[in-house]
Parts: sequence; C-alpha cells; structure tokens
Amino acid sequence: MVISEASLATMALVGLDQLWYADYPRSNFHTLNDNQEWLQMDKLGHVYTSYQMGRLGANTLQWSGVSERDQLLYGSTLGFAFLTAVEVFDGFSEEWGFSWGDVIANASGTGLYIGQELLWKEQRMTLKYSFHQTHYAQLRPETLGDGFLEEILKDYNGQTYWLSINLNSFFRESKIPRWLNMAFGYGAEGMLFGSENENIEEIIEKNRRRQYFFSLDVDLTKINTNSHFLRTVFEVFNLIKIPFPTVEFTDKNCIKFHGIYF
Repeated sequence: MVISEASLATMALVGLDQLWYADYPRSNFHTLNDNQEWLQMDKLGHVYTSYQMGRLGANTLQWSGVSERDQLLYGSTLGFAFLTAVEVFDGFSEEWGFSWGDVIANASGTGLYIGQELLWKEQRMTLKYSFHQTHYAQLRPETLGDGFLEEILKDYNGQTYWLSINLNSFFRESKIPRWLNMAFGYGAEGMLFGSENENIEEIIEKNRRRQYFFSLDVDLTKINTNSHFLRTVFEVFNLIKIPFPTVEFTDKNCIKFHGIYF
C-alpha cells in the first residue's frame, strides 16, 4: 500500500508537470511572497488540502494493517509531501514561484492531523469546506472560474473553511449526541484580484472583507451503522460542512444571520 500511494503520487506529479506546467514558460528556481494575497484564503486551502490528504493516507494504511507509527510517518505526511513537490514545480515556473507561506500552510494541515493522533488517538477537530456561487466569478471568469465546477476550486469569494469540533469527544460523560459538532468558519468576499491594489473595480474594492462564522455541524463518522458502504459514504462526505443556521461576523463590524449557510 505504501508503494501504491507513492506510485500514484509520483504519477500525479508527472501528469501535472506535463499537462499543466508544460503550457507555461520555465524559469530558474525562484521564490514568491504571496502571503498577503486573497486575504489568505489560498493559504487556508493549502491547510485544508494537506490535512485531508494526510487523513486519507493514514486511513488507507490503517485499513491495510500498517502500524500506528508508520501510519503517521508514511500516511499522514502524504499531503505535505505532495503539495511541497507541487510548490517546487511553481518555483521553476515563470507564472508562479515557490511560496514559503504555502509550505507553512501545508505543514500546519499535516500538523493538525498528527498532533491530534499523538494527543488523543482520534480527530476531535476536523477541517471542512463549504461553497456557494457568487457574482464575482462572472466579472473575472478566467481567474475565478467559468462554471460551477471551476468556481468550486477557483472562486475564493464563495469558499468557507471550517474548524469543526466534536463536543462529545471533550465531554464524554455528557448527553451531547456523539455526532454533534460546533463549527468556526473563515471566508472572504469582494476579491477580483489577489491584492487589493490590483482591484481596479472601486465598488468591489470597498466591499473587500473578511468573514467569520459560527455554526453547528454533524460529524458523519460518529453516526453508528453496521453498513460498510454507509461508513465509506459518511467518511467521504465528512469533508464537507453540513448546512446549518449560521451567524456571520465581518471585519466591517457587521453581524448577519443566515437561515441556512453553504
């Protein structure tokens, strides 16, 4: 299984190099400081992806009977290793550059998974994702995506990243349902460009803001079932934040209530 994971990752990197980076001019290795772009939404994307890839890698090795030590060593580091290799590709492309901020974000996602396994032997806090379409993508589809599937990946205005905390895991003796979570989210809106000084649309620029969310959530993996198929389905869909009533706070001193928030 370790060989299979390494082989698949290598094939994915080779394919990425040939199908994506080959279309852009190459350059000498260089770094790029993009830490202030997109109100750090891209960095949250790196944290989330590294965490989920590490979780998948570790769970796969657990299924195959690998020891806990090797699960952490070879499985949970899958996201960090893969995304750091992609970052090296960026460093040799004129279009982008090697970002230390991205590497730190990758390490943070991996660290969140490994830290909980070492401390609690379980994931009491899970990173999740939600998305809703916005009108910003229509204003700059070449960057923010043209169509729903592209916008899911590219339109930071519609993305929200959540830290979903399982309450029963911290209060074992309580009557709180095992599946009930409390979730804190971060998002941003009003962005057509990475940096604010690039935003030539004055109206959009004035609306550029950070968003903070509080909501409830469901940990699907905590729902009891004897069905292996349902357990697999719950594991997959646990990547996504379940829509719930949500309170939104912004850095413009605004509070908003959403009946259902995606």
